[in-house]
Amino acid sequence: MIKKTESYDVIIIGGGAAGLTAGIYCGRAKLKTLIIEKTLVGGLATYTNEIENYPGFPEGITGLGLMELFHKQAKKFGVEFKLTDVRSVNLEGEIKQVETFRTIYQAKVVIIGSGGKPRLTGAANEELYLYDKGISFCATCDAAANTGKTVMVIGSGDAAIEEGMFLTKFADKVIISVIHDTGKMDCNEIAKAQALANPRIDFMWNTVVDSFEGGERLHTVILRNLKTEEKTPVNVDSCFLFIGYLPNTELFNNILNMTHGGYLVTNERMETNISGVFAVGDVRDKFLKQVATAVGDGSIAGYSAEKYISESEIYEKQILNEGKSSLVYIYNAIDSNSRKMLSFFKEFELNNANIRVSCIDIYKSDGIAKKLGVDSVPSVIWINESKILDKYTGDITLEQINNICKT
Repeated sequence: MIKKTESYDVIIIGGGAAGLTAGIYCGRAKLKTLIIEKTLVGGLATYTNEIENYPGFPEGITGLGLMELFHKQAKKFGVEFKLTDVRSVNLEGEIKQVETFRTIYQAKVVIIGSGGKPRLTGAANEELYLYDKGISFCATCDAAANTGKTVMVIGSGDAAIEEGMFLTKFADKVIISVIHDTGKMDCNEIAKAQALANPRIDFMWNTVVDSFEGGERLHTVILRNLKTEEKTPVNVDSCFLFIGYLPNTELFNNILNMTHGGYLVTNERMETNISGVFAVGDVRDKFLKQVATAVGDGSIAGYSAEKYISESEIYEKQILNEGKSSLVYIYNAIDSNSRKMLSFFKEFELNNANIRVSCIDIYKSDGIAKKLGVDSVPSVIWINESKILDKYTGDITLEQINNICKT
């Protein structure tokens, strides 16, 4: 099958909170932007029943409701969406390629917000009961189906405890298996206190899942006590796993720098080790993975993408000057000495009409300076035939400027 090719300024892989925010920034910057999402726009946040710590919503909001607002705002700025799976990527060079089943998408920038997938326990028979056969990862999705029943929750983090409390609105009993000693959890203190006081919640401390048992559907979870090794069968109607997520980074193995856990490594600008490729949200290595931090990542990446594209165009068209003579002054507008030297270059430009003079301020962005290999300012770079022939850094005189162009 011959695949068609479509071109964009920016391709965002993943339509969660981070990807949507990056899309909003890119769309608002008038960049032709595509978000590719393989499942549900909004990502894992759509499975959260209530978000109370996202600024601007004092009464709280559902994850689905918040993501619908993000989605609507992205579309308002012209962001396009494709619900499909990415098969492969080629991230080298100025034009990146993102390939799906039917189409090869090309772009100057790729932002990776591919998120993660639920972590499994690894217990025996687990694969037999995933999703519609008794093991679930979404209380919002499956709570109503467990009205009047007994369910188990595995985990003790914020998601596990908060979703466990939500389940008590439907289920008669919620049993929470916690790996830690009695009273110890990984969630915030407010959620912990509420869960311990909830009469519909029972805790089984120092336990992990040994196996899942049942017929066509799960009906028993065998828990193993970590201290005594005693195994306890617990009859349940459903079991919910909230033990973390694994980053969806398989596509980027041996391409992008990762941690041992598979999270993408970026700097504070969301840049990966490949120029023009950024990573945002739960897929990147960072301290806190929540909607609020995902939004921060997305806004930085969207801004960085716009700067990267604009600076790349300036570099190719203006700095390299189609191979003709080019004199570049790199300065910082907040440095008084740098500002004073601007007059030198204005005078030089008046007396040398055959040489293109570019004064580049790095106060807000140093992308062009990096492309030129400049790490200190002020600096002067002499370019001819698209090659850097000479550089001066520090105190620069008009005589030096004239001399550099004679070499």
